[in-house]
Amino acid sequence: MDRCVVLVDAGYLLGAAASLLAGEPMRSQISVDHAALIRGLRERAEADTGCDLLRIYWFDGAPDRVPQPEHRRLRVMPRVTVRLGALTRSDGRWAQKGVDAAMHAELTELARNRACSDIVLVTGDGDLLPGLMSAKEHGVAVHLWAVQAADGDYNQSEDLVAEADERRVLDRSWITEAVRATEPSGAYHPQSASRPEIAAILSAPLPEATKNGSAPVPPTAPGPVPPASGTADATPAAAPAEEDEGDSPAAAGRSTAAVPTPKDLASLGRPTPPPHQGQSTPPGATLRWSSERGWVERGTPGESPEVAALPMLAQLTTAEQRWADREEDITAVSGDPFEVGQVFARRWLERLGSPAHVQTLAREYPRIPHRIDGELLRYAARFGLLAHKDDQIDEHDRYAIRAGFWREVDAPVAGQATPNGQGSQAGQAAQAGHTGQPGQPGESGRSGQSAPEGQAGQGAATGEDASVADQ
Repeated sequence: MDRCVVLVDAGYLLGAAASLLAGEPMRSQISVDHAALIRGLRERAEADTGCDLLRIYWFDGAPDRVPQPEHRRLRVMPRVTVRLGALTRSDGRWAQKGVDAAMHAELTELARNRACSDIVLVTGDGDLLPGLMSAKEHGVAVHLWAVQAADGDYNQSEDLVAEADERRVLDRSWITEAVRATEPSGAYHPQSASRPEIAAILSAPLPEATKNGSAPVPPTAPGPVPPASGTADATPAAAPAEEDEGDSPAAAGRSTAAVPTPKDLASLGRPTPPPHQGQSTPPGATLRWSSERGWVERGTPGESPEVAALPMLAQLTTAEQRWADREEDITAVSGDPFEVGQVFARRWLERLGSPAHVQTLAREYPRIPHRIDGELLRYAARFGLLAHKDDQIDEHDRYAIRAGFWREVDAPVAGQATPNGQGSQAGQAAQAGHTGQPGQPGESGRSGQSAPEGQAGQGAATGEDASVADQ
């Protein structure tokens, strides 16, 4: 049969591309236009072999072999078949298991059944050598493609290279048609000076989780810091920075109490909104945030009944809409954190029955009510934002997700009267170059943990699960 088949080892292709473009073989360092990549593979294969394409097989690893968003997009493309092996973590690194065995089985089966005349292998794994030799014995021409090595040397098995019938190197210019290096991750830096309080939030150090349940206090006015007196009545500001916070409970309280929370800093430069009915907090109520060190109490007022009653997206979505949402997620949503937040907010706003809910939400800026925030992060987990990040959503991505949410919420709020214009303030902060919605009050860097894709609907982002405990 004068047809060609392409077998792609995605771990090799994307890892080598990351080394070439970003300097290290981490797929989280690159962004991939999968449609452009598949199109380029098809055109190159048909040009090199002189045959029409039968199929592209995409071999990759996934946690528990559960398809990730990129796999769901790939498998609905014409003439693309996705085969998944396991993805395991060992010594702090991700490793594919079973991918080479699956490629070997497919290679030999295609050749034995004479399903094609030419097979293109995009891999560097020497374990495929027996399969390559078997395919040649069945009269199939084997083309071996390599990705240009970052150091100019081979990034393939030399035995594999020697045994192939034809060889080609996919150079930088070809790779960059579909793959780009991403910006280094880290804290967002505001690009506009119009919101100095956002700059203060992002430049402030993250507060350590209080070991004994003590709550952070609002920032104090700048001024000279008096020397530590070492007595029990010393102020928190007098605690020296180098003091070991684990020496005593008092020391721990002094070392953390002077660090403001994002909620405190977000209120800088903003007039205090008038209290609305139902905003009062029950006496003794304490907001708690879960973290790797257990429940951490924060000195933030609890949600009002009006806010707690805001409907979740799942409550507003019918079965038909859920199916349509899934199709849109697979075919139209790229998985960019900012875009994910926008898509979630757009669906929530479109399905609300009462415009008053939008006003209620706007008054909570910059804090997203915890039930909606948890659902937002669970939704974001479907887009592979957990990959190579220790099974949790990176803080940089959480800022972008919430920034996208507030940017979309600000669109309908901008045309409505809100107390002190808080709705438009949400959009201004989110719009400033994806400056990012600051973390929820009292968040630690370890919060926002989410489950893999297969568990995203059942408790992902459990680190964001806040509750009000009436004491």
